[in-house]
Amino acid sequence: MGMADIFDVIADGTRREILQLLLERSGSGQDTGTSVSNIVQALGASQPTVSKHLKVLRDAGLVSVREEGQHRFYSLEAGPLGTVDDWLVPFLIDETDTAILADPFADDDGTPSLPEGAQHAAEVFGRTAAQAKHVVAAAMKRLGV
Repeated sequence: MGMADIFDVIADGTRREILQLLLERSGSGQDTGTSVSNIVQALGASQPTVSKHLKVLRDAGLVSVREEGQHRFYSLEAGPLGTVDDWLVPFLIDETDTAILADPFADDDGTPSLPEGAQHAAEVFGRTAAQAKHVVAAAMKRLGV
């Protein structure tokens, strides 16, 4: 699925609500899925509306479904959201983060200090650190800290 497609999928508020609900319910560590009726009840939406949105989310690979008799249980599959995350990260990091991402172990004159493979690993680590920095900053902002 292309980047534009995943943005189209998550652009819908009801689908984001469904993803948020599934995320909250997956936090238990023993996620066996959430039934359609539970999603309908939690969102206060009609069953046909929820089913339509679940189909879009399933087609996008954002949810998986487990069938048990007549019942279907949905679970979050966050992997495709990595596309969104990868696209957003450059907007969330500042110049200091960018310099660190370029080569966090470079000498003062900019000479790379690590072999190419290690540089790639350092970039990945730097990106992860930048993402963590943003998550913490966003959480603190929400908490009014």
